[in-house]
Amino acid sequence: MKVYTPDREWPPEYREVLEELGKITDPVTGGDVLDSGVIAGLEVGERVLKVWLKFESNAEHNIIGESAIAYSKIIGDIMERFALVRFDNVYVYDLGNHLVGVFENKKGYKAGDLSGERV
Repeated sequence: MKVYTPDREWPPEYREVLEELGKITDPVTGGDVLDSGVIAGLEVGERVLKVWLKFESNAEHNIIGESAIAYSKIIGDIMERFALVRFDNVYVYDLGNHLVGVFENKKGYKAGDLSGERV
C-alpha cells in the first residue's frame, strides 16, 4: 500500500485513480474524499485496485461508528467508478486491513457486456 499524501509525487496510473477519487464526495464534510482525509492509501495494479479508508470496523463487512452510512456511500461510490469500468477487481479495506468492500470479476465480463435490458 502507498500511503496517501496530497503532495506526494504519484506515477501516472495512480494520478488517474486519484483524479477519479477526487470526484467522490464525502457526505460528512461535503468535500471530496481526498481533501477530507478519508483515503488512507491505495495500490494500483493493471487489473486490480485496492483502497484503504481511514476508519475501523468491528469485523468484516460490519462498519461501526457515527459515520457508518457515510462510509457505506463512499465504498459504493468507489465501486461504481472503478469496478468493471476500469478494474476487474476492486477491494476496499479499513485501517485494520479488514475487507469492507469487494468486487471480483470472476467471469471476465467487460463494461460493454452490461445492458439495461433484462434477458
